[in-house]
Amino acid sequence: MIGLTAVVFAGALTLTACGTGTGSSGSVTLKLVAADYGSTPESSSKKYWDSLAKDFTAQHPDIKIDVHVVSWNTIDQKVAAMLDRGDVPDILQTGSYADFAAKGMLYSADDLLPIPVQSDFIPSLADAGDVKGVQYGIPFVSSSRMFFYNTKLFEKAGITTGAPRTWVELKADALKLKAAGVEMPYGLPMGPEEAQAETMMWLLGGEGDYTDQTGSYTLDSEQNIKALQWVKDNLVTPGLAGSDPAKTNRQDVFDKFLKGKVGMLNGHPTLTEAARKAGIKYKLAPIPGKGAALSETLGVADWMMGFKKNGHRDQIGEFLAFAYNQKNTVDFLHKYDLLPVTTTASDAMSEDPSLKPVQPFLQKLSTARLYPLGDPTWGAVSTEMKKKLGKAVTGDPRQVLQQLQTYANHRVTDLKAADAKTKS
Repeated sequence: MIGLTAVVFAGALTLTACGTGTGSSGSVTLKLVAADYGSTPESSSKKYWDSLAKDFTAQHPDIKIDVHVVSWNTIDQKVAAMLDRGDVPDILQTGSYADFAAKGMLYSADDLLPIPVQSDFIPSLADAGDVKGVQYGIPFVSSSRMFFYNTKLFEKAGITTGAPRTWVELKADALKLKAAGVEMPYGLPMGPEEAQAETMMWLLGGEGDYTDQTGSYTLDSEQNIKALQWVKDNLVTPGLAGSDPAKTNRQDVFDKFLKGKVGMLNGHPTLTEAARKAGIKYKLAPIPGKGAALSETLGVADWMMGFKKNGHRDQIGEFLAFAYNQKNTVDFLHKYDLLPVTTTASDAMSEDPSLKPVQPFLQKLSTARLYPLGDPTWGAVSTEMKKKLGKAVTGDPRQVLQQLQTYANHRVTDLKAADAKTKS
């Protein structure tokens, strides 16, 4: 597999910022804070951004880029601390944007991107970047999730029925894997890296979700409580999901899968190439649900945004134009085996047989269920989830979800009060 090759962004993202000038009114340094997609110092995204910044400044001597790459485990907290002390970045690449937009801190996509580029974004991702009808979140990369299972371990355990389609079948397979000596029959990453993602897939399987159709939080719904209670009773308590899922991060599970120690897990496209390189024999399937395999899945988008405080709109636009050009976007996607965010790129990938390993993820992307990204409270609520959701499968699911619901309600109330104060 050649990864996400140049065909991925053929005719896609070649940005020219609206109203950008040369940025020549004196030397400007833009502070860029970005999440780290690598798992080791060698694979860290910092190498990519440092190289990009160097190349950009060579072409724009009056604009320098101060690069800060932060682990996904801590980026929410570190960005919050930066903002609290008034150290506002010019550009931020991370997992949420709406709370910043609601506070009037961001340039809109219209401020930074021309219409042809905006119209090329996959509609569901572009819509997910909106707050009150204005796009502030600029899609950076995307992914969807599928169920991975190690076929060699399945053969060792005598499982001949293929992937489990229901929770009952998943538990039965996990018991067989454990009896065959598999260290972690099911990989359950409920640690602070991405607990909200693993949780949402189980909630969807139990016909629950984080919000209802009106957008109101339903974290402590009976469907959600029952889903996590099932996970606790049937996977965690019997020891089928590792020793302490509440402290187990996604990367921990991926690393064990690549060493042949995990039988099943929910994963994203990056794992396909890593598994190939590690010689792991695996297959993909839809995520098991309570009564049947899911017809949809979790979709995830990460975001780029520009902050207004330092008044560097033109320079931010110049940098985005460079960062999103075909070569640079392809380099990043190729390195981390992620999915594109544009329609033209998606179409090109669908027609490229060399990208067969990631095409199942791409096919799921257009109908995938996303987080409530346009809710300005989601960033804070998601951060709280990462801290506490692990305890829902090692402690009392009802209590944890009720605590999270109370937290979410407070954030919504605070937001409404702030809006009312601003209008008055």
